[in-house]
Amino acid sequence: MRVVIAGGGTGGHLYPGLALAEEILRRDPDAEVIFMGSERGIEARVVPREGYRIKFIPTEGFVGRSPLRKFRSIVSFIKGLRLSYRYLDDIRPDIVVGSGGYVSVAPVMAAWLLSIPSVIMEQNSVPGRANRFLSNFVRAVCVTYTESMRYFPSGKVHLTGNPVRERVLYGNSEAACRIFSLKKGVFTVLVFGGSSGASAINRAMVDALQYLIDLRGQIQFLHQTGERDYEFVKKAYRSYDYMGTVTPYIYQMPEAYAVADLVVSRSGATTISEICAVGKPAILIPYPHAAGDHQEMNARKLESLGAAVMIRNSELTGKRLSEEIRRLFERPDLRERMRSSAMGFGRTDAVKKIADIMSALSARDEGKGCKVSGLEEAGG
Repeated sequence: MRVVIAGGGTGGHLYPGLALAEEILRRDPDAEVIFMGSERGIEARVVPREGYRIKFIPTEGFVGRSPLRKFRSIVSFIKGLRLSYRYLDDIRPDIVVGSGGYVSVAPVMAAWLLSIPSVIMEQNSVPGRANRFLSNFVRAVCVTYTESMRYFPSGKVHLTGNPVRERVLYGNSEAACRIFSLKKGVFTVLVFGGSSGASAINRAMVDALQYLIDLRGQIQFLHQTGERDYEFVKKAYRSYDYMGTVTPYIYQMPEAYAVADLVVSRSGATTISEICAVGKPAILIPYPHAAGDHQEMNARKLESLGAAVMIRNSELTGKRLSEEIRRLFERPDLRERMRSSAMGFGRTDAVKKIADIMSALSARDEGKGCKVSGLEEAGG
């Protein structure tokens, strides 16, 4: 089976695609998975590192841009559509999967023009415009939340959950201590703001350090900053003499989750799915400019279940953040309740459901009985 997975720009759109690629190859080691993405997105450095081929196409955001940037976006889309058509026509995949982001639009549209079956994955409770548009041209839409089902054609939509990489579930805390130079048995706070970092979280965390001085010998940090704030944040931790590691990007997220006692992060759908799958208590700080305010909706849902604490970006200060970190540090019983609630909400079978749907669509469309080994035809 040959599969093209198109999407990226951010980890929230890329990692569900990588989870799906892992599942396809787990079922059939002879399958071929090829990615399509942008040279400017996170996929440019992560996909080759994961051992997959990637084809780059031009892409540029459209919503919220100036008229000139919108014109450039249209030109990029046309170029991307032509390249996608040429590429898909050459390799003739059995199916094309859009994992989200603007970069998925041209490949999925090219698949439709070539009569190649396609599927899109929607991670958020409020779908973006790209996926709403693409739902008219695909065979199936796989959604994470029931709230998003109403935005798509009822005959195509499947409630599957958001794919999580299987290895995220099996991270090793001892390996994490070696990789990140952390001390075993010390309360560890994992801080990250998405694949590119989040300056608001970085600044608040730096400010919070002064309020946690008395815990300095009992707490350590693993902080992903993004490239822009790396030096500034690293200097702050050093000046206060805290234990831990500051890094621009964490490639070994399974180990990072494994060693974490508490997560401080944004509340994108993929982050939420991973936190719930591994059962980590979290302080969630929604990105305030997310489409449809879906990050706040994600965080609110977990907070209502008792699985997380939410701090709005407008209310985020170092003092407030330090108070929540201290409270959760001092309350292992509360952390355990949050862990149980998070795991109860998590879905670990999403990737299997999506792979089943893909196989059924591909086999029916081609009439070849072409299925990934071990798959049974899924309904829809």
